Amino acid sequence: MSAAVAYDTAAGYAVPLPTRRPERPRLVLVPTGESVREAAAPALRLTRAGRLAITTTVLLIALVAAFVGLTGGASATGAPTTVTVEQGQTLSQIAAEHLGGMSVASAVAELQLANGLSSAQVRAGQTIVIPQG
Repeated sequence: MSAAVAYDTAAGYAVPLPTRRPERPRLVLVPTGESVREAAAPALRLTRAGRLAITTTVLLIALVAAFVGLTGGASATGAPTTVTVEQGQTLSQIAAEHLGGMSVASAVAELQLANGLSSAQVRAGQTIVIPQG
């Protein structure tokens, strides 16, 4: 065994110094196999910010649902109106008859867009969808 000795020069004699080694970490055996139990899942803790986020989300969904309910959902209320083109009838005549609230040129353009027509030419027996609005 060893000991540290310090000399006190004023007293003239040797004084042993206490020596203490830091403890070494000890190894711990970890159980394996069937003797191991699964750790229980920690309880869910909802913070104030989490509660605020959930409350805001629920209120936003409720407002959107109320808005959709009040406006009636989709703008189309039923089956679209269709017209079958008769012999000698033009797209301008159909536009003037069924979309009278706008100019004929605008109404023809709306009919072309709604029916995927590249020109204003129609043939007898063709079905034309009249857009809502």
